Amino acid sequence: MAKEAKKDPQELTVEQKLKALFQLQTMLSKIDEIKTLRGELPLEVQDLEDEIAGLSTRIERIQSEVADLKSAIATKRVEIETAKASVAKYKEQQENVRNNREYDFLSKEIEFQTLEIELCEKRIKEFSADEEIKSQEAADSTAALEERQKDLDVKKNELDEIISETKQEEEKLRDKAKELETKIEPRLLQSFKRIRKNSRNGLGIVYVQRDACGGCFNKIPPQRQLDIRSRKKIIVCEYCGRIMIDPELAGITPEVKEEPVKEKPTRSRKKAADAE
Repeated sequence: MAKEAKKDPQELTVEQKLKALFQLQTMLSKIDEIKTLRGELPLEVQDLEDEIAGLSTRIERIQSEVADLKSAIATKRVEIETAKASVAKYKEQQENVRNNREYDFLSKEIEFQTLEIELCEKRIKEFSADEEIKSQEAADSTAALEERQKDLDVKKNELDEIISETKQEEEKLRDKAKELETKIEPRLLQSFKRIRKNSRNGLGIVYVQRDACGGCFNKIPPQRQLDIRSRKKIIVCEYCGRIMIDPELAGITPEVKEEPVKEKPTRSRKKAADAE
């Protein structure tokens, strides 16, 4: 039984293949309409998620830099305390020096430690200023993150509502489309999908409309229209490459061209014409 099922698509006539393809196109077009209903929401949600991820990474980096600056400030404060202790010790030693050489040496050490204190205080001011700037950046980024998160929540809710409304219908259409695909020859199905992917409106198969291709609307020669109506072989548009079928096979009633009714001449007009 399984082997026979695999042969079925190849055993179909050209007419049956075209009909199955058009039915598949109808299902896929309805799925496309559902996607269009969602609009740009999926992309907007993705963009917001990417932006939030970027902001989160930025905040983490800034917070890490702020922590490093705080650590550097604490280190400099310890260095200041150490330098002050050294100054106090050297001043105490100056009171018990035995000669000028020792006094000069201690004076230079006191001067050096004093410069170290000044340098540390300068660095603390610089680090504190940087910390303030970084903290403000982190606060601004956090505020922006909260705003983007609110926007994301709104967009997600909108998208979830649309998906919940259309999910069941879309699943049914997808199931029907998969079932139809099993009835179509794999090679033909692959060609159809390739054509559909390359077309802007997602149409891989179209019917003839007013002597023109229903996809690109270029005129089709009469002989080619006869070939399409004969349903003996699969014919594609020479302009856009879409597969073409006749309207009747697509279930469309062709428009009947009404000829304008000629007005019968009245007696007075007939006499005037005879006189001339």
